Amino acid sequence: MRHLALILIILMRLTSADAFDLEGHRGARGLAPENTLPAFATALQIGVTTLELDVGVTRDGVVVVSHDRALNPDHTRGPDGEFLNSPGPLIHDLTFAGLKTYDVGRLKPGTAYASAFPQQRPVDGARIPALSEVFALAQQAGATAVRFNIETKLTPTSAAETPDPDAFAQALVNVVREAKMAERVIIQSFDWRTIMAVRRIAPEIDRACLTVETPEEDTVGRSRPGPSPWAAGLDIHDFDGSIPRLVAATGCQIWSPYHRNVDPAAMAEAKAASLRVIPWTVNQPQDMERLIDLGVDGLISDYPDRLRAVLAERNIPLPAPVHMP
Repeated sequence: MRHLALILIILMRLTSADAFDLEGHRGARGLAPENTLPAFATALQIGVTTLELDVGVTRDGVVVVSHDRALNPDHTRGPDGEFLNSPGPLIHDLTFAGLKTYDVGRLKPGTAYASAFPQQRPVDGARIPALSEVFALAQQAGATAVRFNIETKLTPTSAAETPDPDAFAQALVNVVREAKMAERVIIQSFDWRTIMAVRRIAPEIDRACLTVETPEEDTVGRSRPGPSPWAAGLDIHDFDGSIPRLVAATGCQIWSPYHRNVDPAAMAEAKAASLRVIPWTVNQPQDMERLIDLGVDGLISDYPDRLRAVLAERNIPLPAPVHMP
């Protein structure tokens, strides 16, 4: 029976690897409140291959879906119904019950965030869900093929604000295994310490290395001697300056770069290293077109509806929409 289960997992992964991976970023952030059950339901109804999301861990050990380590005033209202005036408590300092007293269903008017996503429809009363609730939503909807790309939200300097990398990885793996979702999950991070921890404790779960290399943000460290603090001790200078070769050294199956960092040379190096390439976060059709032309294996987008339209124009097979109960 164990051999049969392994064969089924391999077949499922081969099938998903062959298909273009249409990922809804934070569910469908351009259309519904990010990282909420309504956002994931919206993405499922549109039809996605994968739900992309972020996780943290509460004080009482619940793995929850949130991009920010502290409650974000741009979309968080307190128990009094008023928007926070500044970053709120850390997720890791709140119990799950305490976290559920905050409403994250509407963007704060007048913020840069609100102006960036004018199509996002509010869902008053939306709460930060547990990861287990997202798994349950998909199961209840019959979305038995959809995958989950889960990012661990920690940084090399966030030690006081999150669990340590090993504890973080173990908490996440425990939830994934309890839900029997290992074959449908990718665990990704900019901070590769959790990636390496997952490789040790749960090698059956796919892993993705996130990178960004811009003047404002750089997790690669090409311009500095020694390893980047994001790269779990690996040094790009030991790999002839090649990010794909650096990623491959972690044992990751997937490289997820900032989409403007992808060019033909990087794609060729990634393919030579047998990496799937799934850039983030791609919202404009012209960028989607360019990356598809380069041969990427998938894209992460705030607007999965836009990405579906681009794929449809090219007759690329699409995941089926899911009817929500």
